[in-house]
Amino acid sequence: RCQEKIKETLRRKFWHVHEGLALPKTQVVLYDTYTELFITEGGSDAVKAEHEVRLIEKVDKNCSNQENPVNLTGIFRSPSGDVRTVLTKGIAGIGKTISVQKFMLDWAENSANQDIDLIIPLFFRDLNLEKEPCSLMELMRKFYPELKEIESFENGIKILLVLDGLDECRIHLDFYNTRTCCDIMEPISMDVLLTNLIKGNLLPKSLLWITSRPAATNQIPSECVQRVTEVRGFSDPQKEEYFHKKCKDPHMANLMINHVKSSQSMHMMCHIPIFCWITATVLDILIRDSEIGEIPKNQTQLYIHYLLIQTGLKNRKYQKAINGDLRKLTQSDKSMILNLAKLAFQGMTKDTLIFYEADLKECGISINEAAEFSSLCTQLFREEFGLYRKRVFCFLHLSIQEHLAAIHVLNQYLNEGMNVLASSGSQSTKHNQKTTLTNVLKSAVVKALENNSGHFDQFLRFLLGLSTECNRQLLQNLLPPMEKESLDNDKIVQFIRDKIAEEARTETETINLFHCLKELGDIGLVNEIQESLDSGTICDMELNPVQCSALAYIILMSKNVMEVFDLKKYKTTQASSRHRLLPIVRASKKAILCDCELSRKSCEIVASGLRIANSPVRELDLSHNPIEDDGFFDLCKGLKS
Repeated sequence: RCQEKIKETLRRKFWHVHEGLALPKTQVVLYDTYTELFITEGGSDAVKAEHEVRLIEKVDKNCSNQENPVNLTGIFRSPSGDVRTVLTKGIAGIGKTISVQKFMLDWAENSANQDIDLIIPLFFRDLNLEKEPCSLMELMRKFYPELKEIESFENGIKILLVLDGLDECRIHLDFYNTRTCCDIMEPISMDVLLTNLIKGNLLPKSLLWITSRPAATNQIPSECVQRVTEVRGFSDPQKEEYFHKKCKDPHMANLMINHVKSSQSMHMMCHIPIFCWITATVLDILIRDSEIGEIPKNQTQLYIHYLLIQTGLKNRKYQKAINGDLRKLTQSDKSMILNLAKLAFQGMTKDTLIFYEADLKECGISINEAAEFSSLCTQLFREEFGLYRKRVFCFLHLSIQEHLAAIHVLNQYLNEGMNVLASSGSQSTKHNQKTTLTNVLKSAVVKALENNSGHFDQFLRFLLGLSTECNRQLLQNLLPPMEKESLDNDKIVQFIRDKIAEEARTETETINLFHCLKELGDIGLVNEIQESLDSGTICDMELNPVQCSALAYIILMSKNVMEVFDLKKYKTTQASSRHRLLPIVRASKKAILCDCELSRKSCEIVASGLRIANSPVRELDLSHNPIEDDGFFDLCKGLKS
């Protein structure tokens, strides 16, 4: 029967998950490594336009048991009744695809959702390659020849179509001007096919499941979707469960967990499953190998070790260098890593995660080189095959692409004296014009601040982290040495502090700038405020604008939620500095903001705190403030969400 053949295909496709350099015989069974993910209803629309590094910082803090989790098995059964179309969103690496694979594997194993007759997964990265008109039936049969046994879906067959990776779609979807098509046998262009499928004109009685990163979800009109869910990653207990599943040695797993907990930023990032995997991979080797040195304390160090370890493991596996130093790179390794770094940078500037053959050729990478490197070092650059064995390339995660992009910028300066971040044709881009690394870093800070969505935030942290001497030492086999006078660390630190002090800085920009200072090793200001908080003397201090921002940063980055936030308790050198403390509202249960001369702008900040998913705020006192009608309407929008 067709159903049994499809189930066998899905079992073969999704039974194993790819981890590290595992060969087919040693691949990990999905059921052995799968850890239940925190999936919720809906999610906040207010964060769609933001870069995902900002969403991480907001989502992790507010991932709480107060929300009712959505059961993966029953995702098509909502309290309001059965639904046709589910849109599941989540940031890159959060577990959208693995959740869908678990759902399909459970069905194929006859353990869940047996009321569904057929499940047909399709991937946008493959659909991008479809240039000729074809019918929906023809498209499904191309990917799943087993369907040739079925002449029609009109005889009561219940089918689930999965469209995975909307954010990877390069096809323009126009839901308002595209012609209507209701015939699954009619050849049509891919944009017409997809819009009619999503609108319900094609296969109206089928189920449809679409996955996407948040920024791409607004492509689909809300009336086309009956249920929106959000994969939020791991809760704190689920993080620990993952480390124990990943590392079979309980003692080693506990060492990893304790190290992750000791780093606020690493613990926060570990609610992303792929980051948990990277962390576990690195710590497993570094903890066992005492000769490698200090265990990474921040993200940049972690990703440097990950890059070197994956490349070193590749050499051990395929070149029999069993006792070699994992940090040593062959000339071939160096060349390929730097080529991939160039591709990563170009992809980042174009907001591209998926690369095809033409993209690689544009960067001067031969297809054979890329294929060889991806098969040897699969967790740095993964090659996938879709229909007709056409090659599709992608980095394992957005953060790995951003890390390599930062390596490219640093390498271009060290090798060519170039600032590739400067505008095209400007003096600093030319080889015969002397620039300094300090200037390169300054231009990166400015570029990140100019982008309101935070597109360059994580890249900036990596670039600043890579510029430090200790991290350059780790990459001494990849990057050339640097002249000492090229970087004035004090100057770049002061430059960032000055940016924090600027009146126009938003909360998210300020948070990222404090992360940047941390990557540079400048933690004096934050430590000073933290000590005052711990000793209970913070309310006795007269806080300047930068100290106000530091206080907000500390509280917002903490896992704890304040019982009461009373704005008037904090003294400031300038009355206008109080608005820098307002983001703390979203980290408190009760916010007392009475008689604080709040303006319309202040109300916007408070409202944004109310709009975040699972906001802890339960009481809000805004009495005796001249907020006027516009401010009141902003607050109403926040409360309504």
